[in-house]
Amino acid sequence: MGDLSRMTCFSLNTLWRRAVLLVCLLAAAPAWSADILLTAAEDSAGVQDFTQALARQRPEDTVTFTVLDDLPAPSRLPATTRLILLDLPSLDWRLRDAQGPPTLVLRISRLQAQQRLGATQHPRISLLWSDPPLARQLRLIAGILPQARRIGVLYGADSEFLLTELRQHATPLGLQIVPQRWDNINDSRPLQTLFRKSDVLLGLDDPQLYNPKTAKNLLLSSYAQQLPLVGPNAGFVRAGSLASTYSDQADWLAVLDRLLDHPPANWPRSLYPEHFKIVGNPQVARSLGLEQVDETSVATRLAEGEKRP
Repeated sequence: MGDLSRMTCFSLNTLWRRAVLLVCLLAAAPAWSADILLTAAEDSAGVQDFTQALARQRPEDTVTFTVLDDLPAPSRLPATTRLILLDLPSLDWRLRDAQGPPTLVLRISRLQAQQRLGATQHPRISLLWSDPPLARQLRLIAGILPQARRIGVLYGADSEFLLTELRQHATPLGLQIVPQRWDNINDSRPLQTLFRKSDVLLGLDDPQLYNPKTAKNLLLSSYAQQLPLVGPNAGFVRAGSLASTYSDQADWLAVLDRLLDHPPANWPRSLYPEHFKIVGNPQVARSLGLEQVDETSVATRLAEGEKRP
């Protein structure tokens, strides 16, 4: 009987220790993990770098990249997958199927979405915008060019829909939007007309208007008129515009990390990155007789303004 009692006590102690160990392991493990699938039409060093950065940021999840051609139809993917699209061909593929897993479309412009979706919204797709928010660009102008009141805006057939939103954001800032349609990029007369009526130009992220073919004419004309151009993106600032807001890879990873921590049912239908930076062109500022843009200070002020109700 004594041996039996000791064996019983030993077994109970062993079971207790195992139960305690199991509880500790469960407490240490993440509450849940996700299968995160990234896709694009082509693989590249940049795509791999982004995928690896996301995997390092979310070690509890399974993060993989698969070339678009190697994927089945969206409806044949597991419903628990979190799908991240990195280019427009992958979005076109996703839009062909009403079913499929919850999807985040990374770095798509407002204009690209308008061309593909119009006013409709796919119930399982969330769009993460690549172009700078119009309100943020206008507040950038107000911050670095406080005397500017007339905001000249070139637009085309594809970007005309943005004008209403621009006006809505401009009015509370005491700014006036001066629009000018530019249908023929080989005709400079609309530019000259707009220059005469504006204090500064705000570039929209419309590749029909702002591209390598138009850059020289736009920038030389703005220099000749001593009229600064803000935007449309960080790349154009390097080419010769004055400044712009932008979000880099670290900012996008922060957005994804936050969204992936929430159930897809809570994902917004569209979203701008909360975090952003300012890029300025010191040479352009000097040539226009303007003070160099303090990128860090201006970004901080804009961010603080966005946090206030």
